[in-house]
Amino acid sequence: MRGERIIGQVKRVNGPVIIARGVTDALMLELVRVGEVRLVGEVIKLEGENAIIQVYEDTTGITPGENIYGSGMPLSVELGPGLIGTIYDGIQRPLEAIREISDQFIERGVQLPALDRSKKWHFVPAKLEKGSTLSPGKILGTVQESEHITHKILVPPDVSGTLLSLAAEGDFTVEEVIGSVETADGKQELSLMHKWPIRRPRPSAGRLPSTIPLITGQRVIDTLFPIAKGGTVAIPGGFGTGKTMTQHAIAKWCDAQIIVYIGCGERGNEMTDVLTEFPKLIDPRTGRSLMERTLLIANTSNMPVSAREASIYTGVTLAEYYRDQGYHVAVMADSTSRWAEALRELSGRMEEMPAEEGFPAYLPTRIAEFYERAGFMKTAAGEEGSVSIIGAVSPPGGDFSEPVTQHTKRFVRCFWGLDRQLANARHYPAISWLESYSEYLDAVTPWWEQKVGADWSKNRAKIMELLQKEVRLQQVVKLVGPDALPDSQRFILEVCTLFKNAFLQQNAFDDIDRYSTVEKQVKMLELIVTYWERGADAIRRGVTLVKLKRMKVLQDIIKMKFTVKNEDVSVLDKLILRLERSIDQMESIYV
Repeated sequence: MRGERIIGQVKRVNGPVIIARGVTDALMLELVRVGEVRLVGEVIKLEGENAIIQVYEDTTGITPGENIYGSGMPLSVELGPGLIGTIYDGIQRPLEAIREISDQFIERGVQLPALDRSKKWHFVPAKLEKGSTLSPGKILGTVQESEHITHKILVPPDVSGTLLSLAAEGDFTVEEVIGSVETADGKQELSLMHKWPIRRPRPSAGRLPSTIPLITGQRVIDTLFPIAKGGTVAIPGGFGTGKTMTQHAIAKWCDAQIIVYIGCGERGNEMTDVLTEFPKLIDPRTGRSLMERTLLIANTSNMPVSAREASIYTGVTLAEYYRDQGYHVAVMADSTSRWAEALRELSGRMEEMPAEEGFPAYLPTRIAEFYERAGFMKTAAGEEGSVSIIGAVSPPGGDFSEPVTQHTKRFVRCFWGLDRQLANARHYPAISWLESYSEYLDAVTPWWEQKVGADWSKNRAKIMELLQKEVRLQQVVKLVGPDALPDSQRFILEVCTLFKNAFLQQNAFDDIDRYSTVEKQVKMLELIVTYWERGADAIRRGVTLVKLKRMKVLQDIIKMKFTVKNEDVSVLDKLILRLERSIDQMESIYV
């Protein structure tokens, strides 16, 4: 790695885009520092002795003729203990540490390491013999990063050779040497941290099929439109439909071991909610603060636009690092539309030929490159880990036909379309059961049937069929009214209304309803399907719809999401028995 050197001078400044002249010794995508204030930038185009640099900070005050300093390496992130619970900006600057030395806003040119250089970590070495062969991704030892996260110190992906030495158990900073390896290029020292370029995917031993669902605790997602670990999903919706809150709920309660939350161009107050709320929330699985498994990247809409473009790469690189340690990671990107807008602005300043709606022609490629970094992988160390990417899309006016939504739809396998009418009716999560879909359904069905209930797939198919029938019946109702329908068809409307209100709608502020275990979801679904099957059969035997609606047990079914705790699923079995007895009593009158 070369040290910092002058690679050229500023020729022209156009917002965050700088044209440099006299450039003869620069690399494509090289990290550079611009001017004497040392603004962080990246070389994105080389043309003769000119170079185009995108700067990740405010360029106010930069003048032609100022020197540009090259680092000899691409824009990279620091990977090591201390990432968990830290809040970074889009280029991995630690915001809390910067706040201590800056005013209200980040000062230009401020340089602080991403990982605390003074903190000591207790390193426990792996059982490796001197002279053993080290391959990329091999585990050198462990550090306890938080109470439930054991940080595995890995051989960097670009290092391999023969182990010369490995430190004994003890306390080390992230920079102190813990070992050395003889590589083809000579001796290389190893520490608790290493760097990796954000735009280059970290290598793995292979991709595995995604067959284990990512359990979110949100019934409409887990039951109707599940996502697998290592999967990709888009959440498109207009302003106010609940994209951010849906991602917050998933980040809080999903069973991923690590959460990477990327606030990419979102409003500052939304990120403030995350920063103030997450430390107070308790993970239901560990009983500890959610921040002990969370990395936050805050790149709000008033921050430099080019840093927004880099933020999702920073986030997914951190996720891949924990995946390589054998963890299941969920990435929340909120929102990829703001990231695409950053691409459009930078492309316009570079005078590139625009494509549809002014976005650059390479927008689909960039979206594909981002989502392709998800997956259920076999790591280089032989373990299994995954990166699941959940990206919010903010189409202007809620128009799903705009380019970002359409291109994203091509590259994801799960689509949770948010419905404006549901949001206006205060039905949250406002995920439309008509527009949404999941291509992971067949892959995760064996897991559900084996772990939770053999009838899960059958019951889900029945309720989806009823929802489709309801749409057609609602069109008739609009023309002639519900009274013109026979009881058998009006009962379909009643069951679907019950399913929407008692199952799909979920209250994030209720201690019981905000999170549902898979066992509770399966029993709730079974109860509603039983009501449909037994009720439809009773109507055929002569029981009227009015009598079915007057059953006392029906009120308990409507309130079950608030009254039945996750650990008291047996209460739902009793409700099923009460329901069947009530219907049996009514049928006996008509036999």
